Amino acid sequence: MIRQAATVLLLRDGPSGLEVHLQRRTKGMPFAGGMTAYIGGGGDPRDGDTDLDWVGPGPEEWAATWACDVPTARQLVCAAVRETFEEAGVLLAGPAAGGVVPDVSGAEWETQRRALLTRDLALSELLAARGLALRSDLLRPFAHWITPPEEPRRYDTKFFAAALPVGQEAQDVSGEADEAGWSTAEGALAEMRSGDRPMLPPTIHTLGQLAAFPDVASALAGSPPEPLRPISPTFEDDGTGQRWAVLPDGTRIRLVVPLPR
Repeated sequence: MIRQAATVLLLRDGPSGLEVHLQRRTKGMPFAGGMTAYIGGGGDPRDGDTDLDWVGPGPEEWAATWACDVPTARQLVCAAVRETFEEAGVLLAGPAAGGVVPDVSGAEWETQRRALLTRDLALSELLAARGLALRSDLLRPFAHWITPPEEPRRYDTKFFAAALPVGQEAQDVSGEADEAGWSTAEGALAEMRSGDRPMLPPTIHTLGQLAAFPDVASALAGSPPEPLRPISPTFEDDGTGQRWAVLPDGTRIRLVVPLPR
């Protein structure tokens, strides 16, 4: 069974250029334990709730982008917003009239963030209680990856990009990660090549794409082709003990560490 999932490249302009928020997943996780990854995860059935205010491209437009049905598109966008708040304490929402909530720190926000994690609260309920609208216009489609058939856990993952809202700070609050922080794409890839930061092929490839942009504005500018073409790699051994992920366009990604099973 292939599960739908949403991943978010949360971006900011740092002293050395464009930075992305990365997490190292705890080694006990059933999927990608010990691997560096972006914010994200599978959907909550209530991510499909229609009773919420929405600002920006609607589910129909996202469905065209991801080549999926409208309910799935709604769930993916809501999952991206929910996971970003759950795992980094950053909320892509604001008043329906415009703007972004400037500060989501404090005890009340933390109580609601934890209630989302335990599924005692739905994203739609949180936003309605605070008079906020989901800001889908803060998200940009970035990539689309599907886990290969030979892998025991398969995900159809849509990658979104978003800028860290002004006034908010990403927090190391995810129970699924034992380390979280900001890094340039080049810095993270250098650590991957040295063996200090294991990561899966989609993370390696998208970091390489991200490295081409000097700042957040350029990374979020423009739109990718509609729909985004999904990428599902195959794996090869080169006879020397080295394993590679091979993308449909022929790009080869050297795997520094074995893939988790």
